[in-house]
Amino acid sequence: MHRNGLAAWAALLTGTLVGTLIGCSPGGAGEAVAVAATASAPSSGAASASAPDEEVPVDRDDALAKALKPLLPDGDARVSVAVSALDGATDGAVYDGTSAFDTASIVKVDILAALLLRAQDEGRALTAQERAYATAMIENSDNASATALWKAIGGADGLDAANVTLGLTGTRAGAGGEWGLTRTTAEDQLTLLRAVFGTEGTESAKSAGSGLSAASRAYVAGLMGRIAADQRWGVSAAADSASVCALKNGWLPRSATGLWDINSVGRVSVGGQRYLVSVLSDGNATKEAGVALVEGVAKAAVSVLTG
Repeated sequence: MHRNGLAAWAALLTGTLVGTLIGCSPGGAGEAVAVAATASAPSSGAASASAPDEEVPVDRDDALAKALKPLLPDGDARVSVAVSALDGATDGAVYDGTSAFDTASIVKVDILAALLLRAQDEGRALTAQERAYATAMIENSDNASATALWKAIGGADGLDAANVTLGLTGTRAGAGGEWGLTRTTAEDQLTLLRAVFGTEGTESAKSAGSGLSAASRAYVAGLMGRIAADQRWGVSAAADSASVCALKNGWLPRSATGLWDINSVGRVSVGGQRYLVSVLSDGNATKEAGVALVEGVAKAAVSVLTG
């Protein structure tokens, strides 16, 4: 090709390249020209410039640990948390999720699930007395009702058997009738929450792997949504409004140390999305300090998922 013709052809090609980049680039003409200039560099640079940006995966556990760092107390207090989106659209996050803690009264959700599994196996509905006990146990955290239903499910052996069905692998029932000293983990409590809320709003007969029927799940969720007003603390602090929460709290002063176990588990709504949250703590100097810790941790955990 003649030298002048070659130069004209090269200019036309360059103009076409720049015009194409200007038309496709979301950054506008200035960004397109910069990319076009890079395209005239050596081939390795051109490949790097034209390759699309790769999405960097988010380590939510690490983000949660960083969010919790300013909240973690000095001294004897410990805390553990697990959180996930109910719809599974984003990955969950866990901080110290496998360490064991006393349940205190959050075990009452587990006791009710065990009772419902037993009734399902027997092909019957709960009796009027069982329903009265269940209402008082969940809505008002009545201990006498919990003891009555603990006996009805077969005590520790009955709870442990139910937890095999529910998929709780790190929970062990309290011995000697001490249901409040059942030991559990934040990850197990999240599993229990999924067993209750995980298929909420669907028509499937049973939650995946949980064994609870749709009617049983709705019954537990309904009671957890009607907790007494003076007990609507804990994970509800992470929600837009306490009125859209379903939760169960546990609080227990340990006689040997005078320190408090403070726990909270449930479903919260933020920005129209629903999240499951379990927060466990022990070694708190006072109940009030434990509640403040749990609420701060719940808010930080949900914020990691909401961004």
